[in-house]
Parts: sequence; C-alpha cells; structure tokens
Amino acid sequence: MNEGRSCPLAYRYKPSDLCRTPDKVTEDVLYVIGGLYGNPYALDEIERMALAEQQQGHRVRLVFNGDFNWFNASDSLFREINSRVLGHTASLGNVDYELANPNDGAGCGCAYPDFVDQGVVERSNSMMERLQGVAGDHPDIQERLRLLPRYRCLLFGGLKVLVVHGDPESLAGWGLAHESFVAGNELKLAEWFGDSGADVIVSTHTCLPVLWSGTIEGRSRVVVNNGSAGMGNLKHDPRGLITRIGLTSPASEPVSGFEWRGLNVSLMPVAYDLDAWLPRFDRLWPGDSAAAVSYRSRIVAGTSLATDDVVFPFVV
Repeated sequence: MNEGRSCPLAYRYKPSDLCRTPDKVTEDVLYVIGGLYGNPYALDEIERMALAEQQQGHRVRLVFNGDFNWFNASDSLFREINSRVLGHTASLGNVDYELANPNDGAGCGCAYPDFVDQGVVERSNSMMERLQGVAGDHPDIQERLRLLPRYRCLLFGGLKVLVVHGDPESLAGWGLAHESFVAGNELKLAEWFGDSGADVIVSTHTCLPVLWSGTIEGRSRVVVNNGSAGMGNLKHDPRGLITRIGLTSPASEPVSGFEWRGLNVSLMPVAYDLDAWLPRFDRLWPGDSAAAVSYRSRIVAGTSLATDDVVFPFVV
C-alpha cells in the first residue's frame, strides 16, 4: 500500500525556483504558523499574541504555511477555520492540497517515511477521507484553497525567508524533519541553501520542532520547523509552537531563540485553552477514532522532546 507514503508529482518543485521573486514584507514581525490542525483555540491565542505585539507598536503578519485543516471535521468548524486563515497570507500543506485537489492513491498526501508505523499511515488516510467529505460540501472554500501557492519567499529585514510546508523539493518532503537533523542532513542543507539562495528556511509538516543555525558557503543560515501550532510539541507540554521572526525581540518568553543578522528568530509557545478544545475534539473524534488514537495523547501531554532536543547548532 502506497497511499499516505507516496505523493503526487504536483507536490514537487525545484529549489532554484523558490526565491526568484520574493515578496517584500513591510511588517515588523512574521508569525509563521504551520500545523494549526483545525484548532480554533490555538488560532484565538495566536491572534491574541499578535494583538499584544501590535499594542507595543509592532506590525505583525500572520503567515500560514499549511495543514491549517485536519481535526476540523464538521461543517461549522471547517468553514470557521478556513474563513479565518484565508484572510491572512497562506500557502498549502498536503492536507489542504488534498482537500482542494483530491488525488487517487495519494491518501493523506503525507509521504510518510519508512520509520513511521503503518498504523499511523492508515489512520491519517482515514482522517483525510472523512475531511474530504466535509470539504466537498464547501466548494467555495475548495476553490480558494486551489488558488494558494505551494511555497512563499518573503524579503524581510533584507534577507530571503523561504516558507515551505515540507522541504525545498516537495510539499510533503521530510528533509527538514527533526529526524533528518538527528541523522545528519548537512550536505542536503548546503545544496538547498545554495540552489535557492534563501537565508532562512521555515518549515512544518513533520510535526516535531527544529531550530538550526549554521554556516554554509561562508554565510550564516537558519532553519526553523515549528512542529505544530495546534498541539503539543515538548515533553509534558500541551502548548503549540509557532515561528516568530522579528526586527524586535518578543515580549514574552520563547521556548528557544537567538539574535541573528539583525533579526530575532524564536519558537514561541501557543498557550491555547486546552480545557475548551479537548471536549470539542472528543466530540468530533471519539476514543476509538483515527484522530484520537493517533493524536489525543499528544494533545494532552506533548511529545518526548525536551527543549534542548529542538536545537541543532553546527557548521557546514
């Protein structure tokens, strides 16, 4: 069975094409929000965080880099999430792509590697099938999703910030996954930064966070993967994470971050109302459902990662 492990050719792109025409950002702060996963309370908290920055005089741009849909398997929540997200800068994740452009044999479009258990793959395919049924009743939203790009390149603080969902070769690529950094992906990073011309690559998709800094061809570069904005990322911690890139330091405490080439780069916690979200999640996805089996324990208690496990400093 390849459903959920392979992905359509339309997911592919060339790294050399990604930053040819960057869009200039006029705001002071970027929030890059990957893996919202249909959690409206996480979105409430992110909007509250942005408002707090604005009250300090910081202009904030919200950038959603895919998979803002996933748990929102009801008509009302599907419409709410997409209506709110699509009012901001957005690009596709594999979930959103498959909702707008269903591909036979793609399943969830996750391109899961071999180390992911087959049960996870099958449950994700089942979730996608259910969510596609909901999306089919909202053709106007499907059309808006079809118009979204697969990646964005933003010129911010004089630097090129490449925003992808997976990696610089595929919408659902795993080359910027936490597991890839553990295994050592220095040569591929050097190739991608060299071909794209990016200074920063921001990703999500693979659900575990990464904060990397290093030197490639004599220039300092950064990779940030926020894991998931809509569910926990760290040990005994149900908070989501987003990537913040700013001309100023954040007002609240980041999980991790640093000053770099005139910018502050941070992973910021999203302390959403879990007590409000969990009963709603349970109504949508009861205890024996695919989403509950795959995700409920993580929503409640986070992952096995400590904060130090997220940071990968080395020099190429």
